[in-house]
Amino acid sequence: MGGYFGTDKQRRLQAQAEEAADFIARTAGACQAGRTMGCDDPKLFGWQTIAEIMARDGVCGFRMIDTADVPEIKAELAARGCRFDTWDVFVGEGETALAASRRITAAPWPEGLSLWPTPDDGEDQQIRDTQGLMASAGLVPFSGSMLAGKFAPAVTVTLGDAFGIVAAAHAYMPHNAFSRFHAYAWGGLVAVRPTHRGQGLGKLVNALMIEQLFGALPASHVYELVSASNTASRRMVEACGLRHAPELTCGIATAQKNDRFTA
Repeated sequence: MGGYFGTDKQRRLQAQAEEAADFIARTAGACQAGRTMGCDDPKLFGWQTIAEIMARDGVCGFRMIDTADVPEIKAELAARGCRFDTWDVFVGEGETALAASRRITAAPWPEGLSLWPTPDDGEDQQIRDTQGLMASAGLVPFSGSMLAGKFAPAVTVTLGDAFGIVAAAHAYMPHNAFSRFHAYAWGGLVAVRPTHRGQGLGKLVNALMIEQLFGALPASHVYELVSASNTASRRMVEACGLRHAPELTCGIATAQKNDRFTA
């Protein structure tokens, strides 16, 4: 499939996550973290498996973990020379998130913008341009195949004008049939071209993503991840009908020496 993007390591991790798609679908506790291997229940997934992933990749994603379990997870990882960086979880039930998002998308858009269809080919130039926009916003993009929905049900929303892509966002279904979150979609990778920031386009493209995911994916809820200090993003997701769920945490395990992995 392919359409890998980023450093050699990032490309390798994207490829491994894709190659493990069947394993993720049939393994309790596993989930598709997009850029890396991931789990949503360390006890079911098994710390031996997590240790093997960390030894091989130096990174492992954790999704929708009970916040009460975070101290134990940090202790397990610290014993292996790793740290655990976390993000707050914001969750929206379908009807609530749709109603809020439709109010945003129904308002007048900036002149010259239109919604672009998403290519089916993960190697398409539009997909590559979308990855480039995400990277310029400090995000680590998914592979082109993931953005095109080849490995999990997904939607990628792209806004453009006469000069190219202006804003983008993505949603997909990370969790397998064994997970209590199997009907939850993840939304994120919201990026806006620097020349167009300050116009509310992040909120608009996020709302469009929520509209599309509930129309195209078998999702009952959507969740997004925001760092505790990112006030602007917190306001954006709240405007789209999501609310902070303090009982849940998402994070990523990395070697102690590594920089924080950007969401």
